[in-house]
Amino acid sequence: MNHTHIVKVGETLVSIAEDYRIPLQTLIAANTITNPNIIFVGQQIAIPGIPDPSTILYTILVSITNRTLTLRKNNDIVKTYPIAVGRILHQTPTGEFVIINKAPNPGGPFGTMWMSLSKKHYGIHGTNDPSSIGKAVSKGCIRMYNEDVNELASIVPIGTKVTIRP
Repeated sequence: MNHTHIVKVGETLVSIAEDYRIPLQTLIAANTITNPNIIFVGQQIAIPGIPDPSTILYTILVSITNRTLTLRKNNDIVKTYPIAVGRILHQTPTGEFVIINKAPNPGGPFGTMWMSLSKKHYGIHGTNDPSSIGKAVSKGCIRMYNEDVNELASIVPIGTKVTIRP
């Protein structure tokens, strides 16, 4: 069963396809959409290749204020990690997202692991600056210690729901 995206204000099929890094034509075909220029707020869009998060035992809750990422399994807390979040003018987005891919060793400021969220340009990643953890210094991503992001990536599958709260 595929993940279902609920269309929000201002979204288009193009922006949804970009957020999930899938071709527009794949999205159109999977949803048998006759006119890709007409979608509506609240419409359900199937995202092929991304599992339904409700079938995954794990969830992630990010608190921007507390600068923590909490991993849960069946609603029980498994572990809480310290994180860095977006700085002023580059705030970490709030809402519900899913992990759509993982890339080990992306290099540079992303540390040893990158996990893309279903919002273009945003992810959970490691760092080349461990002193930044606990601060509001990123360009909106969720930054973790490398050992923590590696541990998290080894546990959670693609499709894991990520809720980001202020």
